[in-house]
This record gives sequence, structure tokens and C-alpha cells, in this order.
Amino acid sequence: MAAEIGRVMAQVAMVMNLDKCIGCHTCSVTCKQAWTNRGGVEYVWFNNVETRPGQGYPRGYQDQERWQGGWRRGRNGRLKLRAGGRWKKLASIFANPKLPSIQDYYEPWTYDYENLITAPLGDDIPVARPRSLISGEPMNITWSANWDDDLAGGEELGSADPIVRKLGEKVKFDFEQTFMFYLPRICEHCLNPSCVASCPSGAMYKRSEDGIVLVDQDACRGWRMCVTGCPYKKVYFNHKTGKAEKCTLCYPRVEVGMPTVCSETCVGRLRYLGVILYDVEKVGAAAAVEDERDLYEAQLDVFLDPDDEQVRRAARRDGIPDRWIDAASRSPVYTLAKRHRVALPLHPEYRTMPMVWYIPPLSPVVDTLTSTGHDGEDAGNLFGAIESLRIPVEYLAELFTAGDPEPVTATLRKLAAMRSHMRRVNLGEEQDESIAASVGCSGEDLEELYRLLALAKYDDRYVIPTAYGTDDADRGVIEELGCSLDFDGGPGMGGSGPFGEMSGINPPATVENFHALRDRQTSDARGDLAGRVNLLNWDGNGRPEGMFPSKPTEPGEEAP
Repeated sequence: MAAEIGRVMAQVAMVMNLDKCIGCHTCSVTCKQAWTNRGGVEYVWFNNVETRPGQGYPRGYQDQERWQGGWRRGRNGRLKLRAGGRWKKLASIFANPKLPSIQDYYEPWTYDYENLITAPLGDDIPVARPRSLISGEPMNITWSANWDDDLAGGEELGSADPIVRKLGEKVKFDFEQTFMFYLPRICEHCLNPSCVASCPSGAMYKRSEDGIVLVDQDACRGWRMCVTGCPYKKVYFNHKTGKAEKCTLCYPRVEVGMPTVCSETCVGRLRYLGVILYDVEKVGAAAAVEDERDLYEAQLDVFLDPDDEQVRRAARRDGIPDRWIDAASRSPVYTLAKRHRVALPLHPEYRTMPMVWYIPPLSPVVDTLTSTGHDGEDAGNLFGAIESLRIPVEYLAELFTAGDPEPVTATLRKLAAMRSHMRRVNLGEEQDESIAASVGCSGEDLEELYRLLALAKYDDRYVIPTAYGTDDADRGVIEELGCSLDFDGGPGMGGSGPFGEMSGINPPATVENFHALRDRQTSDARGDLAGRVNLLNWDGNGRPEGMFPSKPTEPGEEAP
């Protein structure tokens, strides 16, 4: 008899393929422009890209012995906030000692560009000195959100990484053993968010319809307990409004089927968005398993198979629309995390059950093998080299599987098998099913994985159903979306600051034009703009009515 299914809920989740990240920071810049290009949050990056090994942003955020973020399992098997329960919070509510300072983030700055224009004529070339965006005073730049960028191989910076300190001698900074990779980070929108549990005023909440964690700006009282409670330090304090702010997973875009800004603008196309169905009644028990190394498997067990008819019936019973169930069935996140098991959660030992997962990097191994004169894509060579990767498996395990190297090794072996199998396919060689069998799958499975990781089109990478109550017919009614904080007098209402720290109201995203553009890009027919033409989005196909003057007609000739 099948196991009883509790209450089914849906979660919009993300997977990032670290093999493709080139550290260009495009995602960070576009997110900054869309969400935190305002006064009071100059130091805030909802999306940042860290170089690993490195200290991260804010510095040393992974050291929970210091910052007391996330959950701790008590002797009775129940979870408790590391920072303490309600009585401890009440005692320290006016003086929270577990907050990163502005120096742990960085003091934001701009440059005195006006001096370049207004400096009097003289023998010396004028300079644009850095000035603080907080005080406006001249300052010396000593740290920033991406200060470790591309410098992870040096002992001076790499040795300050909390994971490196934990591993000790397993990570060495000898020149020939130098390694680095990029780690993009946003809010994890956890199934068991400790930030929500830490908020004394109840302003932090997790939306029931899609699992996105948000801050109610009206209810927030600025206690900043949520900043302490988040182990990923992805909740920030706006020092001008006195409110907490965080990544919203671009929910105004997601509600109408658009991907997040960071996903849309990612140069490497490494992000995937999709819906996960899960049993909410199993979350507490899964987050409280005794051994931290069992948390990865426990979270996978919470996810429900959207192709199981019993799950689909339970989802309908709990009010999930059919289009969400169908989207979950096509979800690239479920496919990569559960079906192929190549995506892993970030720091599951925090017991928040994060919902932004990562495919660990494998790329350097091929070039390394090739440089030694061996066939870099031969299955035997690849499998043997995984244990001696320049990026130590132990380091990846501390990031993604609470220190257990087995799931990381299994993931890397499957990625290596995919490369070897597809090399044979592309060269027209005889297929060797033993390659796929060695990682517990079939050749068809590896080809499906390859299509998703290497060839996936836009609609394959982003499978996002519209919000409840929003049908395709409603898209023409929805005109424009602005920043959710742009209410009268709210923190989103900008102006021009003396050093350009605020750029006014963000330009809205035109949903109607977005969908028209996507239709044109994914079909042979030109999308109907219903008489409205956006020159910025026009792709040059066709002659939209009203864009060009009508061609004069000869007598007796029909108008074009």
C-alpha cells in the first residue's frame, strides 16, 4: 500500500550549474539595478557571486559558531534556533550582538566625478577620489562584496575561508594545487526558514502559494533578528527606512510566468527555474534528522513525484491548480535534483532545507587530463581523476552535503559519464552501455541530462506557471509591474542623491511586451501586439501596423 501523502504544497525553486558560471557578475548588476538601486541599501546585493575558496559576503558568513544562524538539533530531537528562543530574543531585543557590521559587508562608495569637471586648471591632473555613499566623506577602499574575485588561490585570502579552516591540511595553497570556482548566491527561500522563525513581529513570512519568503514592510519593526537568524546572511537592514529587505525571487515577474532578473540576464545560461511539489508535513522531521549527513537524502524524500497519479490527486485535493501540477511534471529543478540527482543543496547542515541547489563544477578535470597526454573525455580516465580533482571533493562536500563526499562523488561521476557517452554519440562511435550502467542509469538518461544541461532552450530552463487566478487571458489586462516597495513614501520611492546613490523609480517591466517578445522568439509567426509597438523589443520581423508610413498606392492598386 502506498504511503499516506500529507498536505501537498508547491515551491518555486532554482538550480545553478556551476560548470557554466564565468564570474561575470551580470546577474548581480542587473539584480542591483532592479531591486537595490536606492538609498539605504547601497551595500546590499540580493545576488552576489563569490570566488571559492574565499571569505564570502559578508565576510565569514558560513561561521555559524560566530553568527549563530540557522537551526540546531537539541538532545530531545527538536530543532532550536542557534541564536536562542523567544526569551533570549526578548532579553536582547534592543541590543542584538550577532549582526555583521558594515565592515563585514563593506562600506559602499562612489567617486567624486564632479571634481574631474570642476577642478581649476593646473599642472596636476584632477582625480576622482572615492567617497562613502553612507557619510559622503572621502574614504579609503579596503573591502567590497567581490573583493576575493579571482584571488581564491592565494593563502592570504583563501585561508580565511571558514571551510578551509575546517578542513585543515586537506586544502593546501601550493601553486600547483591552486583551484577556484564561482558560487552565485541568492536567498534560498527555504522550506524551513530560520529567518521567519526569528522575526518577533511576524513580518517575515513564506507564501503558501509558491514558497517565496518575503518581508511585510508595514509589519517590520526593524528588530533585525531575521538578519541573525539567516545562516546565509541574505536578509539585510535598510538603514534609512529601518526595515529588513531581502531577495524576493522577483515574485512580480514569477507571478506572470517570467523568470527572475538574475536568470533572464545570466550570460552562461546556468540557472533553471521550476516548481517542486512537496509534503509539508514531512519537513519538520526531515530537518531534524540526527545525522547532518542524512539531511540531503531527507530533503529529497520530502519532494513528491508530480507524475505519480496519487500525488496529483493529493495536490488537487489541496488546491493546487492543474497548470502548476503540469509545470511540476516538466520542472527542470525536479529533473536535476531528484530524477538525475546531480543538483545538491547549499549547506544542508543549517537545517533550513534550502531550495536553491547547485550542480558542482567538473570542468577543470578534462583540461588537466588532456595536458598530461591522456584522453580527457575517456570514461576510465575521468572516473579515476575525480578523486584527485584540483577542486577537492572534500571542499565541495562541506558546501553541499554537510561533509559527506559520497553524493558529491556520485554527482561528478554522472557528469563525467555524460561527457564520455556524448563524445561517443557525437563521433558516431559504438555506444558503450557500461558507461551509463556504472553510474546507475541508461544511455537515454545521460542524453536527456545532456540536452537539459547543454542544449536546453528558454522554455526548458524556465518552467514557471502563472500565479493562482492569473490565466493567459489575463496577460493582456496586466499592463506594467513596478518595484513592490514603490508605494507612496515607501523605500522604493527614489530621488537623486548627491553622489548618484539613488536613481529614482525603477523602470517597470512591461509584461504584455515580454510575452509578445517570447512568442516571436519561439514561433515562426509574428506575435500580435494588439496595436502597441515597443521599439526596444521589436526584433525586425514583419511590419507592425503604424511603425512605418503607408506606401502610396497607384490608381486602381490595392493598398498593402
